[in-house]
Amino acid sequence: MSLLDTKPLTGRVEEVGGPVFLADYEAGGGYVAARKAIGQMTPSEVIDEVKDSNLRGRGGAGFPTGTKWGFVPPGPSPDGGVKYLVCNGDEMEPGTFKDRWLISNNPHSLIEGMLIGAYAIGATKAYVFLRGEYFEPKAKLAKAIDEAQAAGYLGNGLFGTDFDLDLRIHSSGGRYICGEETALLNALEGKRAQPRNKPPFPPASGAWGRPTIVNNVETYCNVPSIIEKGADWYRDLGLTEDAGTKIYGVSGRVNKPGLWELPIGTTIREIIEEHADGMQDGYHLRGLLPGGASTDFLVEEHFDLAMDYGTIQAAGSRMGTGTMILMDDSICPVDMSRNLQHFFAQESCGFCTPCREGLPWIESLLLDIEEGRGQPGDLEILDQNAQYIGAPGNTFCLHATGAIEPLQSALKYFRDDFERHIVEGKCPYRTNGNA
Repeated sequence: MSLLDTKPLTGRVEEVGGPVFLADYEAGGGYVAARKAIGQMTPSEVIDEVKDSNLRGRGGAGFPTGTKWGFVPPGPSPDGGVKYLVCNGDEMEPGTFKDRWLISNNPHSLIEGMLIGAYAIGATKAYVFLRGEYFEPKAKLAKAIDEAQAAGYLGNGLFGTDFDLDLRIHSSGGRYICGEETALLNALEGKRAQPRNKPPFPPASGAWGRPTIVNNVETYCNVPSIIEKGADWYRDLGLTEDAGTKIYGVSGRVNKPGLWELPIGTTIREIIEEHADGMQDGYHLRGLLPGGASTDFLVEEHFDLAMDYGTIQAAGSRMGTGTMILMDDSICPVDMSRNLQHFFAQESCGFCTPCREGLPWIESLLLDIEEGRGQPGDLEILDQNAQYIGAPGNTFCLHATGAIEPLQSALKYFRDDFERHIVEGKCPYRTNGNA
């Protein structure tokens, strides 16, 4: 059995032993799926296959990909205008680095996935919205695009049909808010990165007012294998009701931090202990953020849970990007919470008062507690503000909601640490020389 049968995203990279460019990609079956989709299938058949596969968006929200593609009005636009396909390669979620790895090591899988997606929705223009600091990934992706263009996989009259696709890279100015797809589209158009009113939603009116689909890098990279091997094969890769594989990541004091493509539904404990080789000597794992900085903490009672969308949501958090940030027993939960709030306060677009004013205020209160200036009643004030700022509907987008998730769960699971700071008038972790 080929590695591609069990690791569709990373198997070819393992076989080649490094970045996969056109010759090696074609030797491993590259662009066979695109030829099949564009030459033998209708756009609706492609969408149905992706729907049947149960591929869910790998950018964090987990929305069904085929369903999303199906929201684009089928056929040519009545006014003859273009449709757009956009890839979010901004990857601004702290602790997340899987898309950078994919672009650097398997760029043609992204190109082929976008090619199939563009055909499915009738898009003739496509953009990779790439994080501005990703210099090496950009160079490798640009090389792969040039190779695909020269080989006839991009451009006009693809695979002997009348389908055309122009694919370009757009270097992002860099804002976390671009993880919200309408803010990304505003930035792509050269406007301020600020979320739009919805409706209309992007599949009806997105980039430059045209029908647009936005998915992330890992999502598109799954598409070629689904078209080539079929939806049933893809569903069978998962260990739970979710389908396919997932690139999981771990950062923190483990022996082997990194990324691994595993069946979706692999348990937290297996990822940390077997693939990340466990905690470093002298450190004990207290909790983790399962999918980047904007997810709720999970603690030891959750470590045997399957890392899939439904299981982690039922535990009170979100799988998000599937890249875990670990908190060991040397890390102060108060200071970690403050650090996260500092990031989210900086990254607020400033449109809403609760987010613009509330997040910096919460950061300052956490700093007071961390530095020994905390007062009785501060935790109740944090609870109240977290409930207000984090409630969906109180702000224009979900930036504040995501920002509050790690704080509200830290107050739940590590409240004794917060209270000790206030009672003792100092950070006990700094006293122990560990912070």
